[in-house]
Amino acid sequence: MQTPAPFDYERATSLDGALATLDRLGSDARVIAGGHSLLPMMKLRLAKPAALVDINELHELEYIREQAGQIRIGALTRHVDLQKSDLLARHFPLFRDAENVIADPPVRNRGTIGGSLCQADAAEDLSAVCSAAKAQVVIQATGGARVVDMADFHVGPYTTAVAAGEILAEIRLPLRPGGGSAHEKVERRAGDWAIAAASAVLWMDGGRISEAGIALSSVGLTTIHLSRAEGLLRGKEAAPELFAEAGEVASADCSPMPDGRGAVDYKRHLAGVLTMRALSRAAARAIDQEA
Repeated sequence: MQTPAPFDYERATSLDGALATLDRLGSDARVIAGGHSLLPMMKLRLAKPAALVDINELHELEYIREQAGQIRIGALTRHVDLQKSDLLARHFPLFRDAENVIADPPVRNRGTIGGSLCQADAAEDLSAVCSAAKAQVVIQATGGARVVDMADFHVGPYTTAVAAGEILAEIRLPLRPGGGSAHEKVERRAGDWAIAAASAVLWMDGGRISEAGIALSSVGLTTIHLSRAEGLLRGKEAAPELFAEAGEVASADCSPMPDGRGAVDYKRHLAGVLTMRALSRAAARAIDQEA
């Protein structure tokens, strides 16, 4: 049986306490909440933290609320709460799309949005969802907080902008009129990692696309943010031909690797088709919001 390397364990009871503990333990400490991503890596000894700081008691980081023109989500919010949130489903239905195809109920009951984003796995759905939604994240330290655009949060495979002594505390989603969104995924079996997945958010005004967000999972070393495809869409009328063109850009701009889930050409094809489908559904939802 595979077992982790030895580590110390501390359970935090407040955000301030967790940050103080991380400061004291230094860069070899890791935060743990659901643990569904970190613990398997520890068992394989791909991750060898000297200490784990358990933040499951930090209920102050469990919330989904509307505030200051944003949807704000605490980093300890569980997948199941994202899945069931009517507030999120009304403004960003791609969250429910994604949560319906993430893993299984035991994982969704324990796993958190903060853990998913901080794992920085290119195959993870919520990173693409938040990237497409133009999210910002709040990173907390003992000296204060800083706000980072989601586009700058993932700095490499399994690497984020969260530094030693810091905790991802909150995710912020901008609320704009005329928004619609969707998430599309192809997987080998229910709950599996994606072969490819696409998230799309469109904000529309009078039938024209005023802003767009598109991101891909599982077709590169990190989440792929399709800025070129987004630029193609801005200011244009939503139409199947336009979305097909954006799909071609998505196929060209992703960087898949061959593995047991499929060859490069197959994954590029999926990236294009799923982008087109996600954009079509996002546009339909945006039009419904305008009506």
